[in-house]
Amino acid sequence: MVRRLMSHTLIRLLPGRDRRVKSGHPWAFSNEIAMTPAAKALPPGAVVRLEGDDGQRHGTWLFNPHSLIAARRLDRDPEAPVDVAWLRARLGAALALRERLFDAPHYRLVHAEADGLPGLVIDRYGDALALQANTAGMETLTPALIEVLQGLVGPRLIVARNDASVRSLEGLPQETRLLLGEPGPVHAEEGGLRFTVDLLGGQKTGWFFDQREHRARVARLATGGTMLDAFCHTGGFGLSAAAAGAAQVTLLDRSAHALDLAMASAAENGLANRVTAERGEAMEALERMGQSGARFDMVVADPPAFAKTRKDQPAALRAYGKLARMAATLVAPGGFLFIASCSHHVAPGEFADAVIWGIGRTRREGRLLFQGGAGPDHPVHPLLPESAYLKAMLFHLA
Repeated sequence: MVRRLMSHTLIRLLPGRDRRVKSGHPWAFSNEIAMTPAAKALPPGAVVRLEGDDGQRHGTWLFNPHSLIAARRLDRDPEAPVDVAWLRARLGAALALRERLFDAPHYRLVHAEADGLPGLVIDRYGDALALQANTAGMETLTPALIEVLQGLVGPRLIVARNDASVRSLEGLPQETRLLLGEPGPVHAEEGGLRFTVDLLGGQKTGWFFDQREHRARVARLATGGTMLDAFCHTGGFGLSAAAAGAAQVTLLDRSAHALDLAMASAAENGLANRVTAERGEAMEALERMGQSGARFDMVVADPPAFAKTRKDQPAALRAYGKLARMAATLVAPGGFLFIASCSHHVAPGEFADAVIWGIGRTRREGRLLFQGGAGPDHPVHPLLPESAYLKAMLFHLA
């Protein structure tokens, strides 16, 4: 028998506040919804039917009366049964797309709204999964998600990486814990390499699948030259370049744990003789290297988000400009600079302007070879352009 997980409750949009929802936008904000006493009394993560004040039905939504983004659409069908079968179909569709995109089971399996599962992120490392539930609704659905995932991909390990700051906006605690299985070795496989991943103690969900295509592009250009991989995390860019034939790679990060994982992966892949690690605050190290006259044929600068909130945006743009200046200074004549931002609150055009300003401060002539975002396992909902968080630029500098 199909087990229904949640019942539907009716909530309504305020008069004249339905334009965005009618256009197909997957969010409804708290100031667009009639927050009646009954609506306010609903538990965070409740499944509801959303209607306009004119009676137009807008489907099935997850509702949190305490969040600014009060409702997130699950299904256009207002009678959609949010049960195990519904979850199996939605997760199955996400899996089918990834299996068409990739030959090996190493990818982002679910990317929130674009996969019809708002607030849910799942990264897959073969038979290990990292699950991040960033909304109260997905937190409530987690036991059922585990059940469905066991049937679809048979994981030996599922880790909850529920330590993202956005959970606080939903009234959720930040935590990291085992959901299924026992801790054991986990690897991300990419470009013929195996990277050691720490799902419980590493950054985010352990690995950055979003930069897969950029790592391959940079690796091709690094062949035969020297490379600096700044903010390297576990060495994805640097080790990919070493495998492609870079003569010498320097990994730079402030995390000793991340560098240890990177060097373990370098050894496992037979690359340790061409890879060295330097621990330090990247911005300080870049400034010091530039003053000492160090130069590299390829410089990668892929920092964590500089803008955690919208109010951080001005300072973040100044920081990106400074980073571009320092990184460009380290590029040898005829070399390449790859720079990226994962700040949601910095728009692509703003990031590009800051980077171009920073490069200009070095009086270097350059050509923009590539500008893009995350890989196809990080799809973007067409009406949520702000979810296209990753911005990447590749320059050739004279």
